[in-house]
Amino acid sequence: MFIHPHIYHFNESGINRTQATFRRLARRARIETYCIYSGVLALLNIVAGAFVISRLPTPHSAGVWLWVAVFYVIQLSGPFGDRLFFANRRRKHTGLIRAIDWVSYLAFGAMSCLVLYGLATEVITLIWRLAAPPADEAAFNRGTLLALGLVTAVTVVIGIVQALMPPKIQRVDIPLASLPTAFDGFTIAQVSDLHVGPTIGRATAQRVADIVNGLGPDVIALTADFVDGTVSDLAYDVAPLASLRAKHGVFFVTGNHEYFWDAGEWIAAFTRLGARVLVNEHVIIRRSDAALVMAGITDYSTRHMPSEHASNPKRALADAPADAVKILLAHQPASYTAAAEAGADLQLSGHTHAGQYFPFSLLIGFFQTFTRGLNRHGKMWIYVNQGTGYWGPPMRTGVPAEITLLTLRTA
Repeated sequence: MFIHPHIYHFNESGINRTQATFRRLARRARIETYCIYSGVLALLNIVAGAFVISRLPTPHSAGVWLWVAVFYVIQLSGPFGDRLFFANRRRKHTGLIRAIDWVSYLAFGAMSCLVLYGLATEVITLIWRLAAPPADEAAFNRGTLLALGLVTAVTVVIGIVQALMPPKIQRVDIPLASLPTAFDGFTIAQVSDLHVGPTIGRATAQRVADIVNGLGPDVIALTADFVDGTVSDLAYDVAPLASLRAKHGVFFVTGNHEYFWDAGEWIAAFTRLGARVLVNEHVIIRRSDAALVMAGITDYSTRHMPSEHASNPKRALADAPADAVKILLAHQPASYTAAAEAGADLQLSGHTHAGQYFPFSLLIGFFQTFTRGLNRHGKMWIYVNQGTGYWGPPMRTGVPAEITLLTLRTA
């Protein structure tokens, strides 16, 4: 998600700009993002329309372009339009507005699939024509167009069904050679990328809180991107997160979406919900004479901000006991290099959604070194949660929503 480079400037007590100035600059960033999205969406819809037109008789092309224009407006009418400019959830509780949000996001999901499937269809049909030219070109075009529409529709339907299913509980053992025996069996429940907003509301937040509490973890790690809206918009929807309970506390770090929706207010909001917000800092958990360090950093995108609170694993782990196992909460897996250099033993991340839905689940590896599950970098483990909610289209195919229960083991 685009973040304006000069908006987020912290001091030791939080945001050092006035909240009014911060909100004004954040609004400007949303308008800039709207302009970028509207341009990109226009291009993608034109590409999708071109795939269809190339397989239709010429007299029908005007109708297809009209369809493309309507499809484009539908995508902008909900979250890509009025929420970016005038987000106000208090006036969006009506069934009509919620329906518009759903239709808008699903239209975007269908279009994104149509573009990629269209590109694949172009390549396949080119090879087909070279190998065995079709006897009836019109019938061939109708067949490929039907296949393109059918595959897109199936992807969307399956994606909706899987997105609405409860998160899968992923149980993972993490072997740590330096883990004291007092912490052998220590459990961490990780929730990431819940994205409460246009199509995810209070019921989902309550369901997630109930599932996590049922696991009885020692610690709960909330690895960011929990919201797509302002505090005033979403306070009612995120309220169930206040019921999260763990023996040694609930810890939260910020992600790129929190900054997009006024990070200062969200840091305060999650503090009120009972979470310990870790802003480039750590806490020490003790059992008997043994210590475990829980650290957290601000989002990777903040690392170049002219501020002492720019994302900084070294600052987060400064003065931590040298012999203690160090666990770092970092929203983006991309923080792994700096985290390893700072001495972290385990990094917990999210952000990638593992691509969220096909075919993007196949492409995410081109953009992220670590995309899901347990990974290794040098001596440090990295676990990437593939998302407890979803962003954008309410679709998941092949990458179910996840709540992770990590158990630390003495290697």
